[in-house]
Amino acid sequence: MRDVGNRPTIADIAKRVGVSPGAVSFALNGRPGVSEQTRARILEVAREMNWRPHRAARALGGAQAGVVGLVLARDPRTLGSEQFYTQILYGMQDTLSARSSAVQMQLVRDTAAEIDLYRHWASEHRVDGLVLVDLQRDDPRIALVRELGLPAVTLGLPAEPDQLPSVWADDAEAMTTIVDYLAALDHRRIAHVAGPPVYLHTARRAAALRSQVSARGLHAGESVPTDFSDAQGAAATRALLSRADRPTAIVYDSDLMAAAGLGVALEMGIEVPRTLSIVSFDDSVLTRIVHPALTCLSRDTHALGAQVATTLLQAIADPAWRESVRTETPRLVVRGSTARAGG
Repeated sequence: MRDVGNRPTIADIAKRVGVSPGAVSFALNGRPGVSEQTRARILEVAREMNWRPHRAARALGGAQAGVVGLVLARDPRTLGSEQFYTQILYGMQDTLSARSSAVQMQLVRDTAAEIDLYRHWASEHRVDGLVLVDLQRDDPRIALVRELGLPAVTLGLPAEPDQLPSVWADDAEAMTTIVDYLAALDHRRIAHVAGPPVYLHTARRAAALRSQVSARGLHAGESVPTDFSDAQGAAATRALLSRADRPTAIVYDSDLMAAAGLGVALEMGIEVPRTLSIVSFDDSVLTRIVHPALTCLSRDTHALGAQVATTLLQAIADPAWRESVRTETPRLVVRGSTARAGG
């Protein structure tokens, strides 16, 4: 009988299943050479025996780590109040679990720390691939992952020739949907409480708002940058609503900032939606528990995470993979925070 205090080996699994150690290796590393029925049995026994790959042997042998990395350079206090990345993570894990893989998520203070972490992971063969989020202008992470030879997928950036594979939705089209709706309600002064301008999705939303405002002969169309926190969202709202020509509608890049903005409006005696309409770019539970409930853009974020994981698995299996997957543009869900201007 095997000593339960020792680490189970591939040979132990092979003996239990009744196959060769080579077949077990193929199954555990996602390689062809075994039937799906045998692969499923091997994975089941490996889980029962609590088998885990030995890191040093895995690195020397070129085997996969069974882990993909997701790093967020965000304030954890802000992330704790948002559901977007939580749902992305759940969607990814559901897909990866079927391949006996997992997501390793880590929070860091900035892009420099993120880059250092990628170098560390690559040197120790900690991850098989990466998901890059919050893409920036001239993003240094793109060149880095190529240098390190790590498969990676970008979330939110349309793929270009020689770029990384991507999963994305059209932020410009999403902003246009919002402006179409607000213009139909006779709103003439529309402001935007945005994220950091260094992010490409922030820049695309701001550019789309300016373009739509100009094309329709509306006023302002200003985008006020923030760090996505409720504090800066509230401060931006207070400044906008203190103007003589204050906006009649404000679009927020996150639910957290939209809820903070709603609080500021009520504090200043500005009625929502009679005097001010509010729209959020996300749709978490936060949009439904405030009063009035927030009009927002909604999408299946769990499914988005699953698509990210599927695309990354393809990139890991085929380093030449460069496909761009465009997902459905978020749809507008109208709730109590919007109404006809001056109504």
